Amino acid sequence: MKPRRYHGLKRPKLRQSWNKYNLYNIYRMPRPRMDELDSITFFQQKWKAKGMLRDYHGEHVVERKWVRMFSRRLLSVAEMDTKYMAEHDGSELAAGRGSGKDEEPNWSDKSVPRRTMTPYMQMTFAPMERRLDIAVFRAMFASSTRQARQFCVHGAVKVNGKVMPYPAYRLNPGDMFQVDPERVLYATGAPKVDPKEGSSKKKSSAGDTEAVIEEEESAAEESSEEIKATEAAEQDPETTDVAEPTQADMKPTRKQIQELTARAKEILADDGGLGVSQKRKLRHFIKDARPLLSRTGRPGTTPAEIADELATMVSGLNLSESSGTSALEASFAQQQQPSSSSSFASSEDPTADLSEAERKKLEKRMAEYLREEEENPWDPSKPYRTPWRPRPYMSPFAFIPKYLEVNHNVCAAVYLRHPVARVGHAEVPTPFPVAVNQLAFNWYLRRR
Repeated sequence: MKPRRYHGLKRPKLRQSWNKYNLYNIYRMPRPRMDELDSITFFQQKWKAKGMLRDYHGEHVVERKWVRMFSRRLLSVAEMDTKYMAEHDGSELAAGRGSGKDEEPNWSDKSVPRRTMTPYMQMTFAPMERRLDIAVFRAMFASSTRQARQFCVHGAVKVNGKVMPYPAYRLNPGDMFQVDPERVLYATGAPKVDPKEGSSKKKSSAGDTEAVIEEEESAAEESSEEIKATEAAEQDPETTDVAEPTQADMKPTRKQIQELTARAKEILADDGGLGVSQKRKLRHFIKDARPLLSRTGRPGTTPAEIADELATMVSGLNLSESSGTSALEASFAQQQQPSSSSSFASSEDPTADLSEAERKKLEKRMAEYLREEEENPWDPSKPYRTPWRPRPYMSPFAFIPKYLEVNHNVCAAVYLRHPVARVGHAEVPTPFPVAVNQLAFNWYLRRR
């Protein structure tokens, strides 16, 4: 039997989850108008409403268990104005309706304010909010009720200081539950990025010399990718915002090696009176330049090291009778002058040109950065992305009901009281309107 799709797009069902597809389904879900249709019976309306609400409220709970949990008592509170209660003793309300003391609205006005009602029917699934797994999800300690249930079963949730492996445990007012902080960071944090997912290589071709340079660049990229694959277990630069150690700019050195290799190939192609030993040395120079070019893409390589090895290779071509090799050495000496001056400039203090105010500002920012690094460090051993950041599409679901008191610093919460209904507001979170909840309440009302 083919398993059903949990987050379907063709026949969407709303779930208690932070999944992006679930967010899209909630966004495009039209307002149910089953109570306005004359083509279906009242029994069918209640059946459809019950099915829609059960897909969201505790869909992992068996129906017979929920039927036993259902209660026809709908808790509510009355808004009490202390100033009004101090001025009146309540006798003005004891006369009841028809006494002439009720203020009827003026129906001749253009706009008559609607009376704010108490949404009692939104409290249909209030007993479900007492379950431990749903309370963990409401406290933003898990990204879905199924994940919260998994945390309970694996022993990561404590109630009043004791491990509670039963997700169906019904909380009482005053109970405190706590979740393992590592589980919370994993559930609410951004997932790790696969280091193998890289951008595609950019290819370019123009002229014979550029084709040689492109060939050498591809070899360097391949070697650098192999190095990244071997070092992916130690460090993943794509999964962190922490500033990495500054690396030297290897583009001038790489360009220098590519131009020297292209020049050596041109000398071999001209064959201007070169001997056999001279050609052999030039071919060895071209062959040895490839691994040297690949080393420019490795982390920790400095231009000075590459320049020293390149100078040793060029000095090995010191043949006085060869005009081609002397031209190659001359081009190397000409390219080496600006590189030496740039290395001298880079060795200077970068903060020498800053004013006193700019230095203080820089020191302040560095202190803030170090403090953030201590509080939220980069750790490749964690199963989530570090430094920690919230998972995507989390902000629409980031709310906490009033019957919970949550402390995210210690990943603990207190179940203060049972959810209640107030004038114009119900404390049970649901994406469905009052009419749908009323039909579902009538369905379970007749079932009791």
